[in-house]
Amino acid sequence: MTTPAQPGPDAGLLSPIRAGTPAEAAVDDRAWLQAMLDAEAALARAQASLGTVPPAAAATITETARAELFDLRALALAAREAANPVVALVRELTRLVARAEPTAAAYVHRGSTSQDVFDTAAMLVSARVARLLLTDLRRTAAALYTLAADHRDTPMAARTLTLHAVPTTFGLKAAGWRDLVLDAADRVERVLESGLCVSLGGAAGTAAGYLEYAAIAAADRAPTRADHGTYLSDLNTAFAAETGLAPQRTPWHSLRTPIADLAAAFALTTGALGKIAVDVQSMLRTEVGEVGEPAAAGRGRSSAMPHKRNPVLTTLIRSAALQVPLLTTGLTQCMLAEDERSAGVWHAEWQLLRECLRLTGGAAHTAAELTEGLLVNPERMRTNLKLTGSQLVSERIAAVLASGLGRTRAQDLLAETSSTARRTGRPLAAVLADIPAVAAHLGSEELSALLDPAGYTGAAGTLVDRMLERPTEPDVQPRPHDPGR
Repeated sequence: MTTPAQPGPDAGLLSPIRAGTPAEAAVDDRAWLQAMLDAEAALARAQASLGTVPPAAAATITETARAELFDLRALALAAREAANPVVALVRELTRLVARAEPTAAAYVHRGSTSQDVFDTAAMLVSARVARLLLTDLRRTAAALYTLAADHRDTPMAARTLTLHAVPTTFGLKAAGWRDLVLDAADRVERVLESGLCVSLGGAAGTAAGYLEYAAIAAADRAPTRADHGTYLSDLNTAFAAETGLAPQRTPWHSLRTPIADLAAAFALTTGALGKIAVDVQSMLRTEVGEVGEPAAAGRGRSSAMPHKRNPVLTTLIRSAALQVPLLTTGLTQCMLAEDERSAGVWHAEWQLLRECLRLTGGAAHTAAELTEGLLVNPERMRTNLKLTGSQLVSERIAAVLASGLGRTRAQDLLAETSSTARRTGRPLAAVLADIPAVAAHLGSEELSALLDPAGYTGAAGTLVDRMLERPTEPDVQPRPHDPGR
C-alpha cells in the first residue's frame, strides 16, 4: 500500500490578501480543530450543569480538549472514511479522556452527532473572525471620518460613466465610503449578536439522543422521566452560555439560515471595501494622481519596471471583493439541503465558509491600513477640475440662462458651446462670452464666478456634516489622519 504523500502547508502563497492577517490564523486547521474540541467540551459542561453528566467528567473532557494533543494529519486522513472530521475526532478524544480518567470517557459526545459539533464549531470560528472583522471595519470607518472632515470642502471632479460630470468634494466621497463601511459593520454586528447559534439537533433534528441520556440520568435519581421541552430548552441555553454563542431557535441541520446570514454579511462587507478600492485605483492613476496608497519600503515594486510602485493594498482588497460573492453564492445555494441532513450539501459549505472568512477578514484588515495612511492630493484635484475649461459646470450655466432663454434653448446652447470649447481648445468662458444671448443675461464677472467649479459643489458640505453624525462606534474614536503611515 502506498503511503500518502505529506502535503505542504497552505501558507497563503496564492492568497496574499489573507496571508499574515489575524483572520488567517483564526481559521487555520488547528483553529478549526480547537473549535470542534471547544464545542465538545462546552456540551459536556452544559450537560453537567443540568445534572446529566458528572461535573468531574466534564472537567476531564475540558482539560483534554486541546488541539495540541491531536494529530491533525491523521484526523484529516481518517475523515475520508466518514466524510467529516468529527467521527475520528470523537474517537481520539474518547481515547485521550479514557487515558486521563476511564470513567469520564462514556460522557464524551453524549447524545450528540457530528453535525452538531461541526456546526457549533463553525459558528465559534465565525464569531472569532467576526470580532476581528468588526475591529478593522471600525478602524476603517474612523479613518474615513477624519478624511471626510478634513476634506469637507476640498473640490474635485465627480465622474459619471468615467468622465467629468459636475464638481463634488473629496469629503463627500470619503463620507460615502464610510457609510458603506458602517453598513457592513452593522450587519456583521447583528449577525454576531444573534445570528451565530449553537447546534443541538441530534441524529435527525429531533434531539432524541440528548433527551434519552437525560431521561436515563433522571431515572437514576428519580422514577419520573425528564420533561423533553424543558430539558432541551435548558440545554440549549446552557450550551449557548458555555460557548458564548446564541441559543438556536430550532435545530438547523438542513435549515441553513445562520450560514446564509453570514454569507450575506460577507458579500456586503467585501462589496463595500471593494468600492473603496476601485475608487482609489481610479484616482491614483498616473494621469489622475489625486490620491496615493500609503508608502512602505519595498511595497509595490515591479519585477520589470524599476520606476513603478504598484497599488498593492487596493489590488488585494479588490481581489477579495471579486471572489467572496462567488463563494457566498455557493453558501446560499447550500440552503437546498435535502431531508433532515444532507449528503454533500453540508459538506460543501466548509471550504466556502473558511475562504469567505479568510478573504473578508483579510480585506478588512488591509482596508484599515489603506484608509489610515491614504495620501490625498488636493492640488491635483483642483488641477484636474480645470482640464475641461469649466465645462463641468455647464449644468449651472444652463440653469441660470433657462429663465431668460427657456430650458430647451439654454440646454442646446450649452451643448453647442461645450462642443466648440472641446473642438477649439478655448475655455468655455471665452466661447460663451462671444454669444450675444449669453452676454445679454450675464456680465463677464458674473459669468466667471458661475464658472468656478469650487462654487458649484451643491450640498456636499452639508451632506458630509449629516453623514458624519452617524457614530463610528462608541468605543472607537476617529484617529488623526497620518499620511505617512
